[in-house]
Amino acid sequence: MEIYLDNAATTALHPEVIEAILPFLTTHYGNPSSSHGAGQKVKEAVQHARHIVAGLIGASDDEIYFTAGATEGINLAITGTIQAYELSHVITSRIEHKAVLQTLKHHEKEGDIETSFVKLDERGNIDLYHLENLLRANPRTLIALMHGNNEIGNITDIHAIGILASRYDAVFLTDTTQTLGKVRLDVNNSGIDFLVGSAHKFHGPKGVGFIYIDKKHRIKPLIYGGGQERGQRGGTENVIGIVGLAKALEVAYRDLDVSQTKICKLKQYLVSKLAISGIEGICYNGESKSIENSVPNVLNVSFPCLATGSIVKSLDQVGIAVSGGSACSGAAASHVIQALACEPGKENVRFSFSKFNTFDELDRVVDAVTRIYESEQLLTISTT
Repeated sequence: MEIYLDNAATTALHPEVIEAILPFLTTHYGNPSSSHGAGQKVKEAVQHARHIVAGLIGASDDEIYFTAGATEGINLAITGTIQAYELSHVITSRIEHKAVLQTLKHHEKEGDIETSFVKLDERGNIDLYHLENLLRANPRTLIALMHGNNEIGNITDIHAIGILASRYDAVFLTDTTQTLGKVRLDVNNSGIDFLVGSAHKFHGPKGVGFIYIDKKHRIKPLIYGGGQERGQRGGTENVIGIVGLAKALEVAYRDLDVSQTKICKLKQYLVSKLAISGIEGICYNGESKSIENSVPNVLNVSFPCLATGSIVKSLDQVGIAVSGGSACSGAAASHVIQALACEPGKENVRFSFSKFNTFDELDRVVDAVTRIYESEQLLTISTT
């Protein structure tokens, strides 16, 4: 692939991560549940990875549990708290990841809960006053609100939500899949009860993530079987993934300031180049254009619809990977875009950057987009 700008979907493995996991693909292959030396050596690596992750987010080692990814962690937190505390009410938003919304929909269908949706402004920001009103009316509830939105990049003030959660005896789950490794997080005295993340969003391997569970909570596992992860998740640990996750997060935190400075500049550069591209009708969804109010690596752009196809598909044909949700040709926009006050009849394209992207790549992307619209104009002229 020539240019990859879909890093909010997944990222390339960092070279240091590959180096860290290689021994566990070759010589260190023991089962961490085995009592012999080969197994115990691998168990030590898992525990060391747990210690690294805990230290980076301000948790203790016994509050970190490794999972197959954020989706599993979300399911565990929601189902576990509903069952453990007999909660009958959940507060969330209409722009959460489907891992949250579909899990809540399942529990609603089963008659376990009622769901309230906090109000959003036209850019998709949480109305904290409405959230407090909902909490006042439903004090012992579960709050499920993400830190950084995966489509429009909006950053939610989880510190303020944590204060409200503590004030109203609520349980607070936050999905940090898009912010972990990109901004500094500290769960200590944060009011956060559950936090989830996935390694492949910060240059780690796919199929592994973790959940932080505040030590005051005891919830039932979703997966039973060998007592691994202190009984919270059965099944032989994904040692390769766990070691890779810890190394990826360690590298992300080590390089965070330099990486995010570059990524912010990449975002600003693409905005400036699109402004002088000559393409009329471009606008930006949510807070994605803002450096202060959005995840640094996400830019969600609304383009005028093409009569002859999709911008996302057209870019893919020339080796440029982006993602998007079309509202053209009768196709429905994503549930996130539908929840915002966006201009109708546009194609929404998410560009998401990593520290491995370059300014030259963005020049080539804007050139490609410009050529797509020039071809559209020529086709329109030739058919009239």
